[in-house]
Amino acid sequence: MNNSSTIFPTGEAAPADYFTGTALVKLLVSNNAVFNCQIANVVFEPGSRNNWHTHPGGQILLVTDGIGYYQEEGKIIQLLQKGDIVTIAPDLKHWHGASPDSAFTHIAINPNTQKGVVEWLERVTDEEYNSFQ
Repeated sequence: MNNSSTIFPTGEAAPADYFTGTALVKLLVSNNAVFNCQIANVVFEPGSRNNWHTHPGGQILLVTDGIGYYQEEGKIIQLLQKGDIVTIAPDLKHWHGASPDSAFTHIAINPNTQKGVVEWLERVTDEEYNSFQ
């Protein structure tokens, strides 16, 4: 992956159990009892995405590069681009990742971690992923 335009380090490969395709995760701020917040830089290669999941304490995504997808259960896929911000309510089932033709990078902010960080669910199917209109 080309690191020439990245703001933060790209990190290590994301767990294959929770991601389809290649994604890299770099923890920028570790969870602790003072801030109850975890922050990571996530880089998705084209076509990669995470599984459906929820965050007990909610999540905020800050898109820093590329073109990506975000979908909440029961809704259509939203196109995300550099500068977009997504606020995700606690326990809302969703997924996010790169579009088929572009890498995608976001900062993932997980607040309220005293409630838990993430609950991983089933994979996003190719049919779901390819339903963007």
